[in-house]
Amino acid sequence: MERRAFLAMLGGVASALSGAAGAQTPGRKYHLATLTPVEAITEANPLGKVLLDALAQQGYVVGQNLTYTARSSLDDNSKIPGLLQELKTSGADAIVVIGFPAALAAKSIGIPTIGAQGLGDPVETGLIYSLSHPGGNITGISDMATTLTTKRLSFLKQVAPDIRKVAMLWNPNDLAMSLRYQASAHVAGSLGISVQAFGIREPDDFGRAFEAMNGNMPDAILMVADALTNFNRKRVIEFALARKVPAIYEYDFYVQDGGLMSYGPDLKESFERAAALVARIFGGAKPAELPFEQPTLYTFALNLKTARSMGLQIPPTLLALADEVIE
Repeated sequence: MERRAFLAMLGGVASALSGAAGAQTPGRKYHLATLTPVEAITEANPLGKVLLDALAQQGYVVGQNLTYTARSSLDDNSKIPGLLQELKTSGADAIVVIGFPAALAAKSIGIPTIGAQGLGDPVETGLIYSLSHPGGNITGISDMATTLTTKRLSFLKQVAPDIRKVAMLWNPNDLAMSLRYQASAHVAGSLGISVQAFGIREPDDFGRAFEAMNGNMPDAILMVADALTNFNRKRVIEFALARKVPAIYEYDFYVQDGGLMSYGPDLKESFERAAALVARIFGGAKPAELPFEQPTLYTFALNLKTARSMGLQIPPTLLALADEVIE
């Protein structure tokens, strides 16, 4: 069994046993916080509901023995240290974060931290010591960029078999996303596909990328998701649709917004597993002792309405693989 698969299995077993691994302190009220780069994961947010419902199954219920605070940096990384300090001052027992910048900042502030999404490879970025023994105050869900890129490019080639050149958009200011881009570009090269690289550091860079693509149109687009690209996703979706360029994204909400295809971790599962890690920390476990896990469920979403608008014929074999189809 490969090392990563073995560690993922160990992590899954640990989460499944989380209820038995720790015991609540009678009469104590625990404080959980979340920090995200986009929309705050409030109790009304779908992912917030997943997180809190999963914690309730572990015996931690908002209004009883659990308080909950949701914060967002709104794509402004300069706000992250202040928000983390606020959460530390308020007595947060654990914090669930999205994105590498928040996780990196949390490393220096000492709050037990669980990365639910967007951390990339935490060993390669220096966030932790190893997947099996993180060694600090951070654990969570890691990334499999090479495997996922191979799958995404295979889906693109089924829609457009003659792909020779793919445009990749990512944020070079985010180390985790840069490493994911590098892994993706390496996979493309191994498949004989050339890469048009567009580093997007600010919203204006999208316009410059579109101008460059108009002068040298790619056969397909692959975008690496972070706060900046998420905030501006509709611009990319609209460009791809107008130019009839097949594009694949990392999460299904891109497809729900009109994108052609997506393939990536099931966010519901990721947040349920994050909740299990939170419960273990509430029960006394240390993040340093909790192995990083990997997703076990991946979702392939397909927007047939967008495909028809682009004049694309979706092969029945590809359609049969879709977990979510938007008509």
